[in-house]
Amino acid sequence: MLTLHVPATGDALAVSGDRLAALGPAALLRAEHPTARVREWDGTVGAGRCAAEAVAVLEHAYHPDPREADTLGTAPLTGTALAALDLTATRCGHSARRGVQRLLADGVTALVGPFTRPEVRTAVRRSGLVVLTAPRDPELVTGGRADFTVTGADGRCLATVVAGRLLYRAR
Repeated sequence: MLTLHVPATGDALAVSGDRLAALGPAALLRAEHPTARVREWDGTVGAGRCAAEAVAVLEHAYHPDPREADTLGTAPLTGTALAALDLTATRCGHSARRGVQRLLADGVTALVGPFTRPEVRTAVRRSGLVVLTAPRDPELVTGGRADFTVTGADGRCLATVVAGRLLYRAR
């Protein structure tokens, strides 16, 4: 099924499966694909960003569960606070998933690795995010993977799509 992502400003995208089928003016894409599902966004569609700091965010920080906010707070723990935690494999995996969600909420569509912890590798693999060996700016290319973000007028990420799947949407 084809989905059109129509922003308030700029070009629209047509997504088929995990691929970017077309990029262009919304009116043209609507005319070419009259039966497509349409998602309208109050923002601008863009290529997202590459997180060069992903290893630090996912392997050298603990992202507390909301249920731990009373004792650990809500900000990621690093350094001596991280060293003081009993960081089991299970706890690390849960933290990695919450860390991936933070990255998606920041418009990340690609990460720089490698990741040494198996729990982190699993969380990243399940997200579908591309792992690169060096930073590079993501691009929107017809026929390429449908990895993009929608950014509001205030610069805040409204949505992140990875391989055609909506993985983050601001509330």
